[in-house]
Amino acid sequence: MAESRTPQDVVARADRAADLADLDGAVSDCFACPRLVAWREEVARVRRAAFRDQDYWGRPVPGLGPPDARIAILGLAPAAHGGNRTGRIFTGDRSGDVLFAALHRAGLANQPTSVAADDGLTLRDTRIFAAVRCAPPDNKPTPAERDACAPWLHREVELIRPTLRVVVALGAFAWAAWWPVLRQVYGWRPPTPRPVFGHGAHWSGESVPALLGCYHVSQQNTFTGRLTPAMLDDVFTRAKDLAGVD
Repeated sequence: MAESRTPQDVVARADRAADLADLDGAVSDCFACPRLVAWREEVARVRRAAFRDQDYWGRPVPGLGPPDARIAILGLAPAAHGGNRTGRIFTGDRSGDVLFAALHRAGLANQPTSVAADDGLTLRDTRIFAAVRCAPPDNKPTPAERDACAPWLHREVELIRPTLRVVVALGAFAWAAWWPVLRQVYGWRPPTPRPVFGHGAHWSGESVPALLGCYHVSQQNTFTGRLTPAMLDDVFTRAKDLAGVD
């Protein structure tokens, strides 16, 4: 499989991805952003003390979930010692602990925990992916890195478009990343001004997925009580209702 070494390579490779499996493999072979490549590989080499005996993934992290998903969960980027370590989005960190527990309560995941890529987790009617596929320093990708990674997101949404009904944006970064998808994938002009992100925010347009805002499942939000399990449950209940998921 040819590696993507430039933003132009990403555009071309994403466009020709035949299905999600092909896209996931192409995402994992991306080297288009030098700063992100250097950081993800340094983290994988140095490792956190608690994971010193583990082999880190150290590559871009593809999406997770079935190709006929009706609900999409859009995050910011993989965690340095979570997805960047395990190779699966939101797997192996505190944010994932909160997210998958909520998905399990909602009947959208078969188990409440996600600790490793081979732990048996499966999702129902739900696909999870990130706006940026590499772990960024300080969890802050640059605008250029966001834009270079966008074709992966656009193609992923395009592939699940026939069934996709609702997108849950985890945080303001993901909320902002959704509007270019409307233009690129759906040929739909985003509203002006853009609707403001907030927990529980809801935007709908004709013949496009509904968009729900949710505070990110970060430790900063969950440890302080800004985001509670009940608040997450409300968002996923609403997402299921909008998507027609039992």
